[in-house]
Amino acid sequence: MSKALFKSTSLVSAMTFISRMLGFARDLIAAQIFGVNAMTDAFYIAFKIPNFMRNLFAEGSFSQAFVPVLSEYKHKQNQAQVRKFLGHIAGSLGLILLIITILGVIGAPLLIHISAPGLDPYRFHLSSEMLRITFPYLMLISLTAFVGSILNSYGKFGLPSFTPALLNICLIATAFGMSQFFSVPIESQAWGVLIAGFMQFLFLLPGLYRIGLLVRPKLDWKDEGVQRVLKLMTPALFGASVGQISLLLNTIFASFLAIGSVSWLYYSERLAYFPLGVFGVALATVVLPNLSRHHAAESKEGFSSVLDWGIRCNLLIGLPAALTMAIFSAPLIITLFYNGKLFTLHDVIMTQQSVITYSIGLQAFMLAKVLSSAFYAKQNLKTPVKIAVFSVVMNMILSAILMFPLAHAGLALASSLSSWINVFALMFFLYRRGLYSPQPGWIKFFSQLIFANGVLAIFLWWATGDISDWTSLGWQQRVLHVFIIGVSSIAIYLASLWISQMRPRDLRAVGAI
Repeated sequence: MSKALFKSTSLVSAMTFISRMLGFARDLIAAQIFGVNAMTDAFYIAFKIPNFMRNLFAEGSFSQAFVPVLSEYKHKQNQAQVRKFLGHIAGSLGLILLIITILGVIGAPLLIHISAPGLDPYRFHLSSEMLRITFPYLMLISLTAFVGSILNSYGKFGLPSFTPALLNICLIATAFGMSQFFSVPIESQAWGVLIAGFMQFLFLLPGLYRIGLLVRPKLDWKDEGVQRVLKLMTPALFGASVGQISLLLNTIFASFLAIGSVSWLYYSERLAYFPLGVFGVALATVVLPNLSRHHAAESKEGFSSVLDWGIRCNLLIGLPAALTMAIFSAPLIITLFYNGKLFTLHDVIMTQQSVITYSIGLQAFMLAKVLSSAFYAKQNLKTPVKIAVFSVVMNMILSAILMFPLAHAGLALASSLSSWINVFALMFFLYRRGLYSPQPGWIKFFSQLIFANGVLAIFLWWATGDISDWTSLGWQQRVLHVFIIGVSSIAIYLASLWISQMRPRDLRAVGAI
């Protein structure tokens, strides 16, 4: 069992890694072509709104509500009933998304005013215009998430995990091929987002056809499965995406800060949450269907064992990732974005500050993905929703307090601290309600992590050096240095785990049923 989980997670992580590397290429190109200015602030706000709603609605509440119900249909119903259920869900989801999209396009200025009330007139107007272009992406990517959830539930993880790469490819292509045709060059990126939405949705349909589940949408609100999914979705709108709500709050507060703050936070999120996108989301993607299957089979021991495996794998990757972002952030930012003109040394320092404070909560964001999946697999949404609401309130309070002494970095720190509040509360209720029982060997596992991460931290501190040393290097030299240090860091971390007597079979044993 754990071998299959590990294989699936590795596949998703590999595909997501490719997508994220393309994402870094896209950000590097954007930094070189568009820089950091009022126009980039406007685009990132216009892009963040549909992207936030996608995480909140499609990959958040809908997926978390839909996958457990689909797992029960697979376990208890025949193929014809599953197809009927999927057709009704597709019709209902499509109608809801169409209405939301129309309202979003019409009300774009109002959405910008709510999401970034501190914008000056120029950035407000530009954001509103670009939001009308990017907002339909919500509908397209939500349908993509629907198809991807079906494929994931049937063990087809490869195509859905590669789909995000198409967005990065489209943004790179439009930056090079279309930006020169616009009076405001970055508007090309808004059209790139829309084009990507169509490509991502169409890319997955053949996979659905191959497993015999490409069905015609039919509207039936009275369908039992549709009612269950909609009932579960309502509270999950908060519970599944507390981290995304925190990030959106950052944009609201950042709009009152200096010009560039929105862009600094955007680049910080892209860099600091790279491990979250590659491994944290991948792990949650694989764990949720397996937890749902154990719940449907009423296997309490299997459920707890898979959750334990997910937590350990999460820590094994999350802790060194957070350390790397905290210690080695300046060289990474300089290598990816710095050019001395449009992205200056000042921009490097400002971005580094928020990367460091985001890194404090990176592990929490990753753990929350897995822990919340346990509640959704059990179709218990009340508990994570209550926790999420409390965490969001704490994030607002902390943001209002920390933004004054720390500016945009204070907003990132507020997100990190509220995420840890969320994680500790989730873990407390999982343990108290008997949904999770730690497997043997946690004391040894923690000691191995402390030793390996301690060695890694020393190496990274030595390798970072002085910022001036990195800015004096050419771009190719920076890439080479980062590559060598990156490979060395992985080797040192794995060697330290080996010295501490951790073996691959130890992880395979965790979660074995």
